Amino acid sequence: MQHVAARRTIAPARASRARRREAVAGILWSSPWILGFFIFTLGPVVASLYLSFTQYTIASTPKWIGLGNFVRALSGKDSLFWPSLGVTFHYALVMVPLGIGGALLIAIALNQRIRAMPLLRTCYFLPSLTPAPAAALIWSWLFQPEFGAVNSLLYSVGIQGPKWLADPDTALNSLMVIALWSTVGGGTMIIFLAGLQGVPPELHEAAQIDGAGAWTRFVHVTLPMLSPTVLFNLVIGVVGALQAFTVPYIATSGGPNYATWFFIIHLYQNGFQDFDMGYASALAWIFLIIVMALTMINVRLSNRWVYYEGEDR
Repeated sequence: MQHVAARRTIAPARASRARRREAVAGILWSSPWILGFFIFTLGPVVASLYLSFTQYTIASTPKWIGLGNFVRALSGKDSLFWPSLGVTFHYALVMVPLGIGGALLIAIALNQRIRAMPLLRTCYFLPSLTPAPAAALIWSWLFQPEFGAVNSLLYSVGIQGPKWLADPDTALNSLMVIALWSTVGGGTMIIFLAGLQGVPPELHEAAQIDGAGAWTRFVHVTLPMLSPTVLFNLVIGVVGALQAFTVPYIATSGGPNYATWFFIIHLYQNGFQDFDMGYASALAWIFLIIVMALTMINVRLSNRWVYYEGEDR
C-alpha cells in the first residue's frame, strides 16, 4: 500500500516537471519572435507615443510639450494637414468601391468553367506581382504628356491627350488608374474567387428550379453567401487606400501643386525630410485613430448586411 501511495505521489510530480520543461522549451523556441516583437514593434510603438507629446528632432533631445503637436495638426497651424486628409479620403472613397467592385466582377468571370481558365487567371494576377516602384515608373513613362505611349496612341486617332500626372486636375485620377491596374486582379480578386467557390451549388440549383434568373441568383444567393468576404476585402481595402504612399511618392512626389499630397506623404515629409520626429509621431497616432475608427464603424455596420451561415437571425 505504501508503494502504491508513493507511486501516486511521484506521478503528478513527474507530470508537473514535464509540463514545466515543455513550457520552457516553448518559450525558448519562440524567444526570437518575442524579442523581435518587443525590440522592433512594441518598442517603437511605445517610443512614438511618447515622442508624439514632445518637440523632438534628430539633433535635439525630446522636450515635453503635451498636446502641442496634436493642437498644431488639428487647429490648422499645419496648412497641409487637412488638405492631405482630404486628398486621402477622396482617393479612398473612389478607390475602395471601384477596387472591390472590379475585383468581384473579374472573380465572377474567372469562376466560369472553360478550358483556358488557368491561363486567364494567371494573366489577370500578373500585374499585382509588379513591385509598386516599378509600376509607378512604368506608368509615369506611359502617362508622359509629350512622348508617352498613351498620349501617342490618342494622338494617332486624332485626340489630344491630357497631361495626366503633370496636371493638378488629372493627377489624382491618373494615380487611381495605376492603383486599379495593379490591385483589381490581385489579392482582392483571389479572395473573392475563393469565396465564390465556397458558395454551395445546391443553392443556385434550387433557385434556378424556382425560376430565378442569373441576376436574381446573384443578388439573393451569391451576394449573401459572399458578404463575409466582402466585409474582409472592404476593411483591408479601406486601410490600404488610406495608406497610399509608394506610387504617389514615386510618380508625383505629392504634386503637382499638392494635388496628390497624401497623408502618409505628409507624415513622411515631416518625419524623414524635415526630421520633426515629434510631430510626425503625432501624425502617426492620429492616422491610427482614424483607421481604427473606420474599421470599427465597418464592423458595427456589418451586422446589418453580413450573413454568416448557420447564424440565427
